[in-house]
Amino acid sequence: MTTKKIYDVLIIGGGPAGYVAAIRCAQLGFNTGCIERWVSNENKPALGGTCLNVGCIPSKALLDSSHHFEFLQKECGNHGIDAKATIDVAKMMARKDKIVSGLTQGIAGLFKKNKVDWLQGSASFKDSKTVIVKDTSGQEETASASHFIIASGSIPIELESAKVDSERIVDSSGALSFPEIPKRVCVIGAGVIGLELGSVWRRLGTDVTVLEAAPDFLPTTDLSISKEALKIFKRQGLNIKLGAKVLNADVHEKHVEVKYQINESEKVEKFDKIIVAVGRRANTSNLGLDKIGISTDERGFIEVDDLCRTSVENIYAVGDCVRGPMLAHKASEEGVAVAEHLAGQKSHIDFNNVPWVIYTWPEIAWVGKNEQQLTQENRAFKSGVFPFLASGRAHAMGDNQGFVKVIADANTDSILGVHIIGANASELIAEAVLAMEFGASAEDLARTIHGHPTLSESLHEAALAVDARAIHF
Repeated sequence: MTTKKIYDVLIIGGGPAGYVAAIRCAQLGFNTGCIERWVSNENKPALGGTCLNVGCIPSKALLDSSHHFEFLQKECGNHGIDAKATIDVAKMMARKDKIVSGLTQGIAGLFKKNKVDWLQGSASFKDSKTVIVKDTSGQEETASASHFIIASGSIPIELESAKVDSERIVDSSGALSFPEIPKRVCVIGAGVIGLELGSVWRRLGTDVTVLEAAPDFLPTTDLSISKEALKIFKRQGLNIKLGAKVLNADVHEKHVEVKYQINESEKVEKFDKIIVAVGRRANTSNLGLDKIGISTDERGFIEVDDLCRTSVENIYAVGDCVRGPMLAHKASEEGVAVAEHLAGQKSHIDFNNVPWVIYTWPEIAWVGKNEQQLTQENRAFKSGVFPFLASGRAHAMGDNQGFVKVIADANTDSILGVHIIGANASELIAEAVLAMEFGASAEDLARTIHGHPTLSESLHEAALAVDARAIHF
């Protein structure tokens, strides 16, 4: 076993939390190293973690490709375009892989530019100042640091009733690499990942059934959004069944039989593939945390304070392995905040202003609180809604589904939440986040001039509607 040099800061994990923290630490003058064990499909070491390799980026690539295909199949005729589209799955997958490869190489280039050392392998703590790094061949070396940032990410939650075999039953990673279009797919879980992956294969011609054990659809969204989304997705062809608990998945040579319980009765259906998408849990079990006195909760999350400090003075934890939403952008900002805190700067993250996005079509995005939460808190509020059906730009695009909803405090008019379902909601939500970060009121947003014709005008009109003065609706 060889010994590495001592670092000022050593980050465990090279995903959105880890690589961003590493780059920011290096920018601030710290001698920085980052440990990442990921190996790509080409059997090459890769940075970027789950998000870049088998999560955010490849899923969005397939969502984009499948969206274009569905447009050509079903909608281009409305634009006077006559097209007969076919799909080459292998080429679509190759495009996705090329995007991933280019971006992972880009991070490696950023490490080189900022003089961040990349230690290729997995890490476990020897003591609070030292980790053992094991590479893919099993060779070990030690590395020491004054400070550690744990950014080990998360892994899919497994189901005992439908164990992943990477053939008939896959997790979210496997669902990004089907070599051909399956005829029938069962998605277990109607959360963000399940809906996005289900949408990809539905658009390509797969008969998709989504089984969700919970009785409510997208319970973390505003109720008006979840009702609209359920109606639209069902109309698109997603067969969404709520209150459906999977009891067993029996794998056969050419299909999988899924037994599930719904409305107090049992049903059995046959599928070509099952995608298990019931959430993720913290990836902390192999870090040797017990050796340094850091405990985790029942889901593996490391307990941290507002500055992401663990119970060990020189060790921090960020991203999916700590409390809060499992979102790449939240993880990255935590990484930056810790780096700047270590440099003696004042760092701050307002978790109330973290945007959420579901990349279905129409997209769903929100920030802040929804009406259910505010009602439960007994907080007086007012809201304004503007439908994209009344937007000139939405009509010109041919995408006029959904609406924008702005919620404001009834007394101060401060914006408490913004909820969007519609085309490009993922981009539109940024204006709402910025407004809330600056403490804007609905009146401020209503008096801000927006370009015409744009989808962003709908946010402007929803802010006007808070005081019942929308112009176009």
